[in-house]
Amino acid sequence: MTAPRGSLRSLLHEPLPWLGAALLALVFGMPRLEPLFAAGFPALDRPLYTQDSFAALLLAHLAIVAASSALSLVVGVAAGVFVTRRAGREFRPLVETLVAIGQTVPPVAVLAIAVPLIGFGALPALIALALYGLLPVVRATIAGLESVPPEVIEVADGLGLRRAQRLLRIELPLAAPVLWAGVRSSVVINIGTAAVASTVGARTLGSPIIVGLAGFNTAYVIQGALVVGLLAVVVDLALARLGRRLEQRSAGAGR
Repeated sequence: MTAPRGSLRSLLHEPLPWLGAALLALVFGMPRLEPLFAAGFPALDRPLYTQDSFAALLLAHLAIVAASSALSLVVGVAAGVFVTRRAGREFRPLVETLVAIGQTVPPVAVLAIAVPLIGFGALPALIALALYGLLPVVRATIAGLESVPPEVIEVADGLGLRRAQRLLRIELPLAAPVLWAGVRSSVVINIGTAAVASTVGARTLGSPIIVGLAGFNTAYVIQGALVVGLLAVVVDLALARLGRRLEQRSAGAGR
């Protein structure tokens, strides 16, 4: 049984599977590229980063991004919900200012402050990334909740729903597409920023970049940057696909 021509054509034009395959091929096939980097950088004694496997670095990178993004999501949504409620509206300027400061302060500065207090490793990097990813989530939560039509709120109140029930059953599902756009931005930002975590001893895809910069090894920098950049694109496309599904569900829930 053959696949329909339309589905085959959409598969061929869908970049996510191809870029995902390219990412895996690059991560697991990096050792095979050693002759290429040796030819491109003949002055280097070690043109290929071998202190850690890129597969292990990829998993570690994804782990710290997932943990920091989850923390940003929980705190950001809670803050966004709070300032859109009657009891928290007066705190909205303060919350927006604080989360804006969290993103304007460079993660390196946060790491420099956190390391003497916490020590080296993934924890200070996790804190820095979570703070850095708060702003898109908070803003998207506020925008999403404010986009819920007032008549929908009136209907929910008329049905006798409590405020918590209205929030969980009506407001957040309708705000999900806008909220997801903020989550998507936060995650993609953290994928690139997580490379800085290697400066404090955390294992990430930034390790070859940091080692390469310290040792004037451009090949290491290129290898790390290629994987980080491709990972950010793949994750962004995957989150965009999930966002389209959320829009469809939200449109169905709003009817």
